[in-house]
Amino acid sequence: MKVTDEQIIKLINKDETMNAGFKMLMDAYQQRLYHHICSMVGSHDDTDDVLQNTFIKVFKNIRKFEGRSKLFTWLYRIATNEANTFLKKNIRKNNFLESCEMNNLTNSMKADESSNGEYIKEILKNALEELPPKQKAIFSLRYFEEMNYKDMSEVLGTSVGALKASYHHAVKKIENYINRVAIYQ
Repeated sequence: MKVTDEQIIKLINKDETMNAGFKMLMDAYQQRLYHHICSMVGSHDDTDDVLQNTFIKVFKNIRKFEGRSKLFTWLYRIATNEANTFLKKNIRKNNFLESCEMNNLTNSMKADESSNGEYIKEILKNALEELPPKQKAIFSLRYFEEMNYKDMSEVLGTSVGALKASYHHAVKKIENYINRVAIYQ
């Protein structure tokens, strides 16, 4: 039996059933949020950390959820904000794709062309890492999650027009990255 968001919220809002309601919320959304966060931060270990922070924030604030948006858009907004915070904290530390790392990456990719699917995934992952956090979030929601622009607007607090423009720019940057990598082959 599938539990509705309204049922989950009702359980969470009662002290005696809050833990059961929160467990249902996690069961319903943990996998989708994991994939969304992973598409933004890349590493599974980092994704686990961001997902944990997301659910801590959700747990602390769930009773403030007013229902003005869908529950999943509220959760995605928190997950997106947590992923962006993580990326901003680590952007200097990781210094995404410095030129020497890019050369090492392209050389290792050439050596492993037998696993073509993995090769393509790696190129896309690295292209995503070059995007600014907001474009990465928009691309991930639209491309991987297949979220419509209206829901994305609620999640990210941005107009549909701005989202479409950002998505277009993200796609162009990814295409340019792929073209640059192809030159080195």
